[in-house]
Amino acid sequence: MNRTTTLRRFGVSLLFASLASLLAAPVAASNGAVGLAGASQDNLAVPQWLYLATGGATVGASALLASFVTDRRFIEQVHSWRTGVALDDVVRRGLGIVGSVLGLALLGFIVYLGFTGPQAPTLNFAVIVTFAGLRAGYTMFTYLVGDTWRAVNPWRTVASLLPNGFVGYPHKLGRWPAVAGILALVWVETAAGVTRQPNLLAVAVAGYSVLTLLGALLVGPDDWFDRADPVSVFLRFYGRVAPIRWNDEDGLSVRLPGMRLVTDDEVTDLADVAVAVVLVWELTFSGFVTTEQGAAAITTVVEAGLPALVVYGVLYLGGFAAFLGLYVLASHLTVRRIETFETPRALAVRFAPSLLAIAVGYHLAHYFGFFVSLSPMLAGALSSPLSPPANPVVLTLPAWVGALNVVFVLLGHLLAVWVAHSQAYDTFPSRMQAIRSQLPFVVVMIFYTIVSLWLVALPTASPPFL
Repeated sequence: MNRTTTLRRFGVSLLFASLASLLAAPVAASNGAVGLAGASQDNLAVPQWLYLATGGATVGASALLASFVTDRRFIEQVHSWRTGVALDDVVRRGLGIVGSVLGLALLGFIVYLGFTGPQAPTLNFAVIVTFAGLRAGYTMFTYLVGDTWRAVNPWRTVASLLPNGFVGYPHKLGRWPAVAGILALVWVETAAGVTRQPNLLAVAVAGYSVLTLLGALLVGPDDWFDRADPVSVFLRFYGRVAPIRWNDEDGLSVRLPGMRLVTDDEVTDLADVAVAVVLVWELTFSGFVTTEQGAAAITTVVEAGLPALVVYGVLYLGGFAAFLGLYVLASHLTVRRIETFETPRALAVRFAPSLLAIAVGYHLAHYFGFFVSLSPMLAGALSSPLSPPANPVVLTLPAWVGALNVVFVLLGHLLAVWVAHSQAYDTFPSRMQAIRSQLPFVVVMIFYTIVSLWLVALPTASPPFL
């Protein structure tokens, strides 16, 4: 039996072992979603040995791709396939107007009803729409269907109607302002109580609106929302995974999910790499602090005498630095392993889009059950924003829905492996260079995935001291 056949059988057996584990003896688990804490929980049937089986399956899948899918023409055909749907200019302009009006209306309702509506989070339009609607549902729509934020963005709509562009954007900053902004927004979501206090959420949204409009008017909406605004960059990067692109001049273009990542021209420097890493890390952090084990670890450190916010802050920023440093280390190890003129920085940029597939898988695992269970509440808020229901409806999900969390994480990793594999064959002329260049990055991706699976399987708890 030759080496290729052995690797194929090994990988296939591990994949089947991972899928079979979903049907084995259960333990309690939760997605640990942040926002409207306690309104939704789901249980996941996961045996203790799932992590080893799933981790082995990812290794097996990586080996399969490295040893079997080596036909460059086939790889090119997969990630370059596309089709299009033409849209009339009148239709495109009409959809743009509808999106702008919808975005402005939602922003107005969120701020107004955050102040004037019921101050119970499960009854308040602002909290329900912001976290169940936008944080969970709209983000999923962005990477599963297409990125429509450019049309919906209410701040871009306002900034485009006013005089703007008084100074040039300092392009040497890249997207580092957006990285800092995403970190800041997740910190506010986690530590500031905006998920529990609608009036505080309204203050945060109003303050964010002022800062965003000032920035957009100062440097111009295109530069600001493409490079500096955290919400826009957050959705822009997630939208790269979507099969549909909405802004083509000839209408809509459709590709296989995630295949734009292979030829991605969005990630161009280390700041863009940091955006991809922060999308993975922020979900890891919010998942950890809302588990029983995370709460117990933080309580232990705080009881030793450290201020709670300092503990959370060090964990938050230190964990992001560790995730980013681990990925950059993989690029240096790759250069040492193979003979190449590529620099570590260039390889880090080249393989970074694959991290977005991992972020998508973890976001689905983190928020899918949360969104589905709160969908009646969200539908009620959107259909009747000025008349909150006396008894909001929350769906109780069957246990098997929780099993999808593991599937989402695993599929995200497998898509990431394919993207990295395609990137390698597009970068290196030698087959062995292409295979060996992937290994450090695949190891890092497996680490991210195992951490995600571990958090998915932990029981949920309210974050202490927040």
